[in-house]
Amino acid sequence: MILAIILFMAACLLVLGVGIWVLIEEIFTVHIPFPITHRVRFHILHYVFQLTITLGNLLEKMKICPMPRFFCFLQDLVVPKNNYGVLVKDLHFGTIPVRLFQPKTASSGLRRGIIFYHGGGCVFGSLDCYHNTCSYLARETDSVLLSVGYRKLPDHHHPSAFQDCLNATIHFLKGLKTYGVDPARLVVSGESIGAGAVAIITQVLLGRQDLPRFRAQVLIYPITQVVNFQLPSYQQNQNAPFLPRKFLMTCACKYLAIDLSWMDAMLKGAVIPPDYWKKHKKWLGSDNIPQRFKSQGLQPKFPGPFNETAYLEAMRIFDLEASPLLADDKTIAQLPEAFLVSCEYDVLRDDCLLYKKRLEDQGVPVTWCHIEDGFHGCILLFDKGIFSFPCSHEVMNSTVSYIKGI
Repeated sequence: MILAIILFMAACLLVLGVGIWVLIEEIFTVHIPFPITHRVRFHILHYVFQLTITLGNLLEKMKICPMPRFFCFLQDLVVPKNNYGVLVKDLHFGTIPVRLFQPKTASSGLRRGIIFYHGGGCVFGSLDCYHNTCSYLARETDSVLLSVGYRKLPDHHHPSAFQDCLNATIHFLKGLKTYGVDPARLVVSGESIGAGAVAIITQVLLGRQDLPRFRAQVLIYPITQVVNFQLPSYQQNQNAPFLPRKFLMTCACKYLAIDLSWMDAMLKGAVIPPDYWKKHKKWLGSDNIPQRFKSQGLQPKFPGPFNETAYLEAMRIFDLEASPLLADDKTIAQLPEAFLVSCEYDVLRDDCLLYKKRLEDQGVPVTWCHIEDGFHGCILLFDKGIFSFPCSHEVMNSTVSYIKGI
């Protein structure tokens, strides 16, 4: 009994100490861009986010619980679910958990269909975390929406998430009438790494004559490449709240099963063979970013001196399932029209801009929504009351408006 009390008190002191340390870091080192409103609320959210990650990393080092599992447990525990007046069904397509959202109102015909892949860097995110986003989208667009619960870290690595999204999508497309979906009005959508999955899957399914074609793709601040980490937005927003560059690279390395010791070589571009860069610079280089998004400061030399050992360790970054931006022109030209969302204060801003240019250069119609005061992950806060932000509503409303036009 005494031992249990001592352990409990030690745990409380540990949490208190970590909390104070993270709070000091939040106050003195976290910079919030001036255009972002409700700065105190933003600091509170970011503090809770960083505290959860720090405690999770501590538990992982103590071999008690992996950080991703701890984060997702707390995330799903504290986020209240709202069905927004739609019918919700939890299903399994084989071993893949999915969630179906169907409007309750009667329909005179088949409805639009939306497939949604959630974000979270294959570390965070879940069906529960994105429940409100999906139920709101289904209601506001009067659509049947399927949300895919793909496998993630720490137990599953590349290409598990992509394979789950692909297999669940194919299963859904083969049974559209079962769910009351019009095969001529299919939208595939996603956020962050889920938006990256949209880019991958629209490319992979182009040759499938046995499946309905997507009418449109919706990519909300997507990650479309893991090759060039020196794009302007990766420099300007390298310490941006919620998704700093180092954390993004850590997630990418862990998912791709690349040892973290190669991160510096990846950052400098030393993993890129000269012939690869010669071929892909026209798609990956900073020259493709509009001038208004560039800073006036000196740009680092990129790529750095080639390191063949680093290339052999990190060569998965060139897989199309990791960097869909590298698909050939013939593939890009066949893709459906796109709605792209980018946020100014997001390390992934330029991934979106590069993909926008690739689509437009090949004649694919693009509707682009750039959120001047936006930050990564902001759509998740659209319904969080005092912890919502103008950019959260702008991303959600613009997405709803576009999909309703399909």
